[in-house]
Amino acid sequence: MMDKRKLFCGFTAVCMSALLLLCGCAPKKELADPYRIPDGGLVQFVSTGENLFPEGFASDLCVPLSDGDLSVENVNAEAFGLFDVHDAEVLSQHNLYERVYPASTTKILTCLIALERGDPEMVVTVPSESDIQVAGSSMADLKPGDQLKLKDLLRGLMVPSGNDAAVAIAHCIGGDTESFSRLMNARAKELGAVHSHFVNPHGLPDADHYTTVYDMYLIFQEALKNPQFMEIAGTKEYSCKVTNPKDAVPEREITWTSSNGFYTGKFDFTEGMEILCGKTGHTNAAGFCLVLGEKDRDGHRYISIIMKSAEYENLYRSMRNLAGKAFD
Repeated sequence: MMDKRKLFCGFTAVCMSALLLLCGCAPKKELADPYRIPDGGLVQFVSTGENLFPEGFASDLCVPLSDGDLSVENVNAEAFGLFDVHDAEVLSQHNLYERVYPASTTKILTCLIALERGDPEMVVTVPSESDIQVAGSSMADLKPGDQLKLKDLLRGLMVPSGNDAAVAIAHCIGGDTESFSRLMNARAKELGAVHSHFVNPHGLPDADHYTTVYDMYLIFQEALKNPQFMEIAGTKEYSCKVTNPKDAVPEREITWTSSNGFYTGKFDFTEGMEILCGKTGHTNAAGFCLVLGEKDRDGHRYISIIMKSAEYENLYRSMRNLAGKAFD
């Protein structure tokens, strides 16, 4: 009798363990690459309250079927990708998972976190750490002690790509750059961007500051869900008032102009496609980078990303050709 009881208890324990796994009550296992299903992987089940049914982890995301190239003619860059947001399909890819330096496309994540955690109407005081003395650093012409609203500071971040604005935001939201970087890495991980690591809010060169095209897609895809982000990242020119009690003239007006060559009119975009918003980036290590959200005449949205193009003009020619594949 005791043997039968032990057998029954053992069988019951196995059944309960299986139920816990199905219902999602078992301890979660952290995946190294959560947006790609390993060979022989288990199907995740979710409950409607009455039934269990399988659902893909990334049912609303573009997930490549392989690591192979889906190249586009006359797109010349170290890595790129074209993502059909409407149909959740990768239309073109090259080195999607290769580690690259993001340069100022880093500011996409900086802006997203600031919008999620900050009040756009709050007044921010620019810290002394914003006085960045790096040759070629893109700045928003802010000075330590300047005061402006977060919503204006975010334009200074995204429109002229101000590194000084990025540091001010990091101190405002995170307390300092190091703490804000931890927020960046945590948020990236939540989005499945597990092949990225950030050590600053602006993208100035650092060997430990990197991403991939696919990770940048995951971050930008999330940012596009925020209407405030789309408005800010789609701004071509912006003016705002900045106050500084320590200045002889305590109030001044600053006007920022986008560094995006499509916005300035220097380059024509793909016929039949409309740019929604985007972010440029450039350092010697990163090359020329561009992340864009666009839509076609039917309103279907796409995300196109180019990392490490060798030349400025080539970046925009390549982006036009890449977006052209979506229109075709």
